[in-house]
Amino acid sequence: MADSTGFDVDAMTLNRFVMRESRDHELVILMNAIGISCKLICSAVQRAGVASLYGLAGEVNSTGDDQKKLDVMSNDMMINCLVNSGVCSVLVSEENEDPIMVPKEKAGKFCVAFDPLDGSSNIDCNISVGTIFSVFEKKEGSEGTAEDLLRSGAECVCAGYCVYSSACELVFTFRGGDVHGFCLDPTIGEFVHTRPKMMFPEDGGKTIYSANEGNSNYWDQPIQDAIAEFKTGPKPYSARYVGSMVADIHRTLLYGGIYLYPADNKSPKGKLRCLYEGIPMAMIIEQAGGIASAGLFEGKIQRVLDIVPDDIHCKCPIIMGGPRDLKIVYDSYNKAGVETPSL
Repeated sequence: MADSTGFDVDAMTLNRFVMRESRDHELVILMNAIGISCKLICSAVQRAGVASLYGLAGEVNSTGDDQKKLDVMSNDMMINCLVNSGVCSVLVSEENEDPIMVPKEKAGKFCVAFDPLDGSSNIDCNISVGTIFSVFEKKEGSEGTAEDLLRSGAECVCAGYCVYSSACELVFTFRGGDVHGFCLDPTIGEFVHTRPKMMFPEDGGKTIYSANEGNSNYWDQPIQDAIAEFKTGPKPYSARYVGSMVADIHRTLLYGGIYLYPADNKSPKGKLRCLYEGIPMAMIIEQAGGIASAGLFEGKIQRVLDIVPDDIHCKCPIIMGGPRDLKIVYDSYNKAGVETPSL
């Protein structure tokens, strides 16, 4: 609500929104810690050039990827904010092979998995990157172990991402709730509610497909056939692939279309990490009215949110979009004799 001078005198900030929606003080503290982490990372990303933060740090992360300087810095920022929030007990980061156990005197009820800087391979050429997170609560009677995170997305209490680009936008959802977007207002240093009840375009939106076609030789035949139909139908789809999952999913959520990173002969379990990429993005897409499928995975077509991780860094395939485009993929599997869920 703006007054006569044009200033918003009643801004719906992140903390205020979380308190209104949840009435859970610990959840407010958690989201505040995540919000501060994202502000810090955003600042580092924006100053990467002048502060000489481009380039490799000389290490590899938990999944064997080369770590950039900003990967290491962003990871430290997330860990420091979450450990000192007083509401977390276990943290899992893409950058750490082992879970991070919060000291008992600082521990709380939440377990958080995160990718502190998704798409960091694009940092040096100034392409959009982001942060992804999922939040679980400790199991009853648990003091906080990695096992508290090895659960399906049905038990995820909160999921979200932050994209660092022309604006810094934080998008998240609570279990069973709507998806909401917040934009960082640099004049007050707060995330402000700008996208209420975000919904996947009802008609499927723009005809866009997003996939790493460098892997096409390894895809199974139904995926190759579906992509061929997107490209050669009566109205061929446009191809849009950034290579930063946050950027590709954010565009898919806002504009529509389909995003695919399926299992293939080279990566039969998929390429994206389940806990801090698959589950949070699937939860957001589904609660915005879209479909988050794993495609053909472990012998059947299944939802990403039904997968139970067997390791904190395990992987899963992802196919996300609306019924219009998922139908093309499912029809390709049906023709190959694979049973698919109804849409």
